[in-house]
Amino acid sequence: MDGQPTAEIIEQIRDIPIYRRSLEQGHFPLLDKPEIARGFPDNWMTPRLAAALEAGEAEFVLSTGTNHARMQIIRPPYFLLRSYYQLWSEHPDIAETWETGCRRVSLTTVLATEHVARVNARKRGVDPQPVPVLDDRWLDERTCYLNLRLDPALWERAEVERMLQEIRTAAAAHPRGWYHLDCSGYHLAHLVRKVGEWSLWDAFPPPASIVHAYEYTPVNVRRFLQQHFACPIIDLFGSTELGYLFFSDRRGRYRPHLDKMSVELLPVAPESTIYQLIVTSVRNPHMPLIRYRSGDCVRTSDGTPDPGRISQFCGREKELLASPHGPVAQGDLDRCIGAASPHVFLHQLQVTGEREARLAYTTFTGAPVPPAEAESLVNGIGELTGRRCRLDHRAHLPIGPSGKYAWLAHDRPDA
Repeated sequence: MDGQPTAEIIEQIRDIPIYRRSLEQGHFPLLDKPEIARGFPDNWMTPRLAAALEAGEAEFVLSTGTNHARMQIIRPPYFLLRSYYQLWSEHPDIAETWETGCRRVSLTTVLATEHVARVNARKRGVDPQPVPVLDDRWLDERTCYLNLRLDPALWERAEVERMLQEIRTAAAAHPRGWYHLDCSGYHLAHLVRKVGEWSLWDAFPPPASIVHAYEYTPVNVRRFLQQHFACPIIDLFGSTELGYLFFSDRRGRYRPHLDKMSVELLPVAPESTIYQLIVTSVRNPHMPLIRYRSGDCVRTSDGTPDPGRISQFCGREKELLASPHGPVAQGDLDRCIGAASPHVFLHQLQVTGEREARLAYTTFTGAPVPPAEAESLVNGIGELTGRRCRLDHRAHLPIGPSGKYAWLAHDRPDA
C-alpha cells in the first residue's frame, strides 16, 4: 500500500491549492515541511478557510521546534488541547480522573506558560505581565501552567514551594483531593529531585494520574518517575499540527488514536528498521495533511513497517546519527544507556570527530556512575555508534532555548 488518499479524502481537499498538481496527476507524493511553507498561506487558502479565519474559527500558530525549524500552520483554536482532552477522557487507565473533574496542572516548558499568558492577555486587550501570576496561567477552567523558568535544573526553593502550593490548590478543588499532572518527563524528574533535596514531600500531594506528552522521555527518567509515583504514567505522542496520534497504557505499550487519520511507515534508509512516520490527516479541517512526513521516527516490535506494531517513538529523522551499522536514533542510544546504568539522568552525545564521541551526562544522585557501569556505557555506546566514547560527568547540562534537551551535538565549541 502506497498511502494514497481515499476518494472521500480527495473530495475534502479538492479546492486546496497545494494539492492541485497532485489531483491533476492522480498521485500524491510525500508532503514535506518546506513544501507546506512555500507560498504560505496562499497555498492553503480557500473561501472556506478565509471565512473561518474571519470568524475566528481558525488561527495561525507556530509548531513547537526543538532542534528543528518551527513551522507556521493554521488550525482551529484549542485544537491540540481538545485532542488531549479527548484522549484523556477515553483512556482506559486514566479516564476516571477526567470524569470526576480533576484539574490539570501542567509542568513543562516556560514557552508553553508564556503562550498561555499571551493568549489570556490578548483576550483582555492588555500586554502580558513579565512574570505571569497564577490567574494569567489558566488556559481554561481546567488547566493551569506552573513553570516560570527556562532551565528546571536552576529552580530555586521559593519557586518549587510556589509550584507545590499551586498544585495543592488544584488538588483542593476536587472532593477526593485528586489532580491530573501533565508534564515533560524531564521537568517532573527535576521537580522530584528538588523536592527530595529540600525534604518537601509533605507539601507535594500525589497525583491521581500523570501524562508526559511534550518530548521524548528516556527509559531512566520514566523508571525514576515510576519509583516515586504509584498512579498510572501515560505517554502521548503527537504534534502541534496533527494533534495526538498514539497513547501508551500504564505498562508502556502503544495504541493508535487515529481519528480521521491514517499512518504509513517508510524506512529511513535501505535495510533500516527505523521508520519515518507518514501521516494522512483530515482531523484539522483547515489544513488537511496528505502523506505528510512528520519528521518523527519509530521502531516496531518485529522490525516490519506495520503501524499496529509501533513499540517506540525513537526521535527525529533530522537527528539520526550515521554509524557503520546504519542510522542510530535517539531511542537507540537511550536504550543502550538505560541497559548499562539506571543512574544516568540527562545525557548528550557530543560528536567530537569522525570516530570519536563524548557522552556528557548527569545522574539522579549527582555522583558519577560506578566504574562497572561506566565501562558498560563506553563499550555499549562504542558498539552502537562505531565511535570511541569517553564519559564526561557533569553537575549540570543546560537546556536548549526551546525548553527541551538535545540528545546529540556535533563539533561543539567546548569539544
